[in-house]
Amino acid sequence: MGERMLITNIGELTTNVADGDDLSGTRRDAAVLIEDGLISWVGDADDAPDADEILDAEGRAMIPGFVDSHSHLVFGGDRAVEFEARMAGQKYAAGGIRSTVAATRAATDDELRDRLYGFLEEMLAQGTTTVEIKSGYGLDVATEERLVRLAAEVTPEVTFLGAHVVPAEYADRGDDYVDLVVGDMLDACAPHAKWIDVFCETGAFTVPQSRRVLEAGIARGLAPRVHASQLGPGEGVQLAVELGAASIDHGTYLTDDDVTALAASDTVLTLLPGVEFSTRQPYPDARRLIDAGVAVALACDTNPGSSFTSSMPFCIAIAVRDMGMTTAEAVWAATAGGARALRRDDIGVIAPGMRADLVLLDAPTRVHLAYRPGVPLVAQVWKDGVARLE
Repeated sequence: MGERMLITNIGELTTNVADGDDLSGTRRDAAVLIEDGLISWVGDADDAPDADEILDAEGRAMIPGFVDSHSHLVFGGDRAVEFEARMAGQKYAAGGIRSTVAATRAATDDELRDRLYGFLEEMLAQGTTTVEIKSGYGLDVATEERLVRLAAEVTPEVTFLGAHVVPAEYADRGDDYVDLVVGDMLDACAPHAKWIDVFCETGAFTVPQSRRVLEAGIARGLAPRVHASQLGPGEGVQLAVELGAASIDHGTYLTDDDVTALAASDTVLTLLPGVEFSTRQPYPDARRLIDAGVAVALACDTNPGSSFTSSMPFCIAIAVRDMGMTTAEAVWAATAGGARALRRDDIGVIAPGMRADLVLLDAPTRVHLAYRPGVPLVAQVWKDGVARLE
């Protein structure tokens, strides 16, 4: 048995262990005991057991580590010019993804790896302890394999997204490109991945093409996720629910039938508010979804085109201000919701037996995450019980 570390005098502890109407399981004047990288006890500070090391939280708030269940962290190049044009009125379109592909193909493994680690450090400093990483900026067999292999060096949550868009060399030959994705590309990438994803959207892949991609991945043991209903309503949500996808991501444009199907399923809807911020599309109505019984997650969607942010606190602030969520709901969505979107039962909750992935805020309450947008409020982060910030 390793050393026991007690974090005590926590003014507000968000456990995400539901207590009646309180989905956040909020505790006051609380303490958490960590042993061997796991949480071994949670309770009132006055009842805390003995420990080898004691840390005084000084009345500050603690939450679970953020679980960012949607990111694209392995890529080359920059699209600041595209962003500036969009701010001047140019409409966002899925085809902009292709502008990153050439730079990614040209980058070396070391260049991609160095940038990846930089993004991970950014995320950690802002409280993210678990991250999913997608490929999708190679769009050929060799580069897609590199992207999932590099992602697998840093997270078990790796998604093969060869079906991001149709690359320029396959223009007007989408079905031929899908043949490549479900054949040689999947063969090369499946050993490094846990998930299969597809961009089921106008300008990317049709529903029949998306079905081929997802079913081929499922046959190789990969679990499905789907980009859908970002640019307009479509049939991607229904397809994802039918195939038992863990998550549908974006969901900016949902019909009533989509919402009903999601509410009756185990599929999480992952909202990506950084995208709407960056593209000036309308924000999804999270209040409508939550009231209908849909399980909602929040993620950053860190990528160079439509959401170049790595800040979960920023996404929480947007969700509260512009999407109808309470701070408690947004924090749940960014922690327990993200865990559910990854079908993980060991993170996103502060309870005995869970991984000790914790964030101490330099604030008395989680409300400050939305109340003080843009302010660095993360005082310390523990990943598997180890303090990670200097």
